[in-house]
Amino acid sequence: MALAPSSASVAAAREALAAADPALARAHASTPVFEWRLRPGGYEGLFRMIVEQQVSVAAAASIWKRVVEGLDGQVTPEAVLARDVETLRTFGLSGQKARYGHEIARAQTEGHIDFDHLERLNDAEAIAALVSIKGVGRWTAETFLMFCEGRQDVFPGGDVALQEAMRWADRAEARPSEKQAYARAEIWRPHRAVAAHLLWGWYGGVRRGDIALDEGV
Repeated sequence: MALAPSSASVAAAREALAAADPALARAHASTPVFEWRLRPGGYEGLFRMIVEQQVSVAAAASIWKRVVEGLDGQVTPEAVLARDVETLRTFGLSGQKARYGHEIARAQTEGHIDFDHLERLNDAEAIAALVSIKGVGRWTAETFLMFCEGRQDVFPGGDVALQEAMRWADRAEARPSEKQAYARAEIWRPHRAVAAHLLWGWYGGVRRGDIALDEGV
């Protein structure tokens, strides 16, 4: 079972990041303490991430509730494969997401991936195993490892909110590209996932009006 990093370890990582990078020190100084966003993992965790993509928080919660109820509370590969795509669509899923649910389920049941022992793989190996499944992109794989496995050195460089927060941190005119974001985050090893949480926290605080950006951003 995955464990979230402790509050003390997150705090220590934040201090290390601020010391290593003055740009992140600005975000660190403005962003309150946060808890690691650990979610249930395994097949259910990955399927839920797919279901929740590209819809509002409220819509995602509603659809997921219908999925769980439609599967009689058993969100397993076997339960999903026992329903055809049209049945899954009656739970509120798009046809594409229903098919992806089947693809992930088959990957598990046919032995192409072992969610129960994914932690045995290093980050690069785990990402490669996840993206080999149809419907699972790199961003999904990286955020799954962060949120469902508590891994502390993965970084979803394709995340637009992170890219915008990085632009603020560096006082740049344009957001970094995905490739540039990955390269920029290298200095944050081995705490890149903490850096991502920090930047998301900063971004959210600014968007809500809780945090004011410095002049020049």
